[in-house]
Amino acid sequence: MSYTLIILAITVLISLAAFNNDTLYNKLILWPRAMDGNPAEYYRLLSSGFIHADMNHLIFNMITLWFCGSSVAYHITGVQFVVLYLTGIIVASLPSFLKNRHNSYYRSLGASGGVASALFLIIYFEPWGGLQVFFIPINIPCIIFGGLYLWYEAYMGKKGAGNINHDAHFWGAVYGLLFAVLIDPSHGLNFIDAMMHPSIHLF
Repeated sequence: MSYTLIILAITVLISLAAFNNDTLYNKLILWPRAMDGNPAEYYRLLSSGFIHADMNHLIFNMITLWFCGSSVAYHITGVQFVVLYLTGIIVASLPSFLKNRHNSYYRSLGASGGVASALFLIIYFEPWGGLQVFFIPINIPCIIFGGLYLWYEAYMGKKGAGNINHDAHFWGAVYGLLFAVLIDPSHGLNFIDAMMHPSIHLF
């Protein structure tokens, strides 16, 4: 059984359980105010990545995780992927915790930080690989998608509108790139070389 499938199964089981258990849901969710000055609650930086707002939120993240995990397996080991994913959730949660630790009403949840980390590791190793987004009939080069993604999440995070944690998306993505650079012995030379030799396949 692959590491991706194990993470996916655990996340689905915990999310489904939390849908019907408010006590579990409130125990796992990222709640900065409850964590501020209370290290015993810091586990929420990670546990919040295993619950979701609703079924659509869960399905979207798990489908993305599955495809990312399949591609990541070509570039790093299974253990490295687990480390990337779990630490990605934590790192992506930290800015929200620091920004909202005095806000009693703020809550956040979802695996998006870890998923974004995995996605951007793929972008680092395959900048000209193709991504299909929703119903767009052509492949979007990973590097172009990545640039647009970072711009959009940074803009929406600064705007502060809606109930989506754009900060987690942005910092999870940045962390995925940094993780890739750290484990890649070329220290980015392969990425630079790939960028100098574009190879775009729209179909």
